[in-house]
Amino acid sequence: MKIPIAIVDDNSRNRLSLQEKINYSSHLEVVLMANDGHDFLEQMKQLAASAYPAVVLMDIEMPEKNGIEAVRAGKQLYPDLNFLMLTVFDDDDKIFEAIKAGATGYLLKDEKVQVIIECILQLVEIGGAPMSPRIARKALDLLGKASLPEKEDQAAGTNDCDLSPRELEVLKLTVDGYEYKAIAEKLFLSGHTVRKHIANIYHKLHVTSKAQAIKIATKNKWI
Repeated sequence: MKIPIAIVDDNSRNRLSLQEKINYSSHLEVVLMANDGHDFLEQMKQLAASAYPAVVLMDIEMPEKNGIEAVRAGKQLYPDLNFLMLTVFDDDDKIFEAIKAGATGYLLKDEKVQVIIECILQLVEIGGAPMSPRIARKALDLLGKASLPEKEDQAAGTNDCDLSPRELEVLKLTVDGYEYKAIAEKLFLSGHTVRKHIANIYHKLHVTSKAQAIKIATKNKWI
């Protein structure tokens, strides 16, 4: 069964192009397209719960209701929806506001479609928080300026590493900016196996995002 996807973007050419490429995947299917946040929320009202998308690809700068406002309202109405920002904006304020609003990932539009698809699968299968490498670096800087949750502080305060050698290899390549597909190719693994390793890393480090895992690993000099 394919994962249902929504695309929210005021540029019709972008919507149609992305829809065509995503529908070509054997794992995903676009079930809703909207031209702004207001249109998205209105269309959601017409759907039965069984027809909701699992992941919403959300642009930021749109008329009527922008992406951040739509995510904030959408998370209140549909808390189980995953909102993945897909935008051209990479400034700190937009990233911070999107995460505060409830976005579970943040990708730039110049990412290859295969990377976007892999990030959607990561989000659905292991509950990760996918980010473009450039965004992850910015998020890491933001985290460095803010206090982290208590569990993460405890994990970061120890030099003991419970990660397996293979998990450390995966984490090192993640720090170096490699996406799932590239990690799989370099380590001669399947994409599913790489996602499982990432899920184990997040669980062992008590984190929920790539940026938090990278911060702990670099602080403790594991890689």
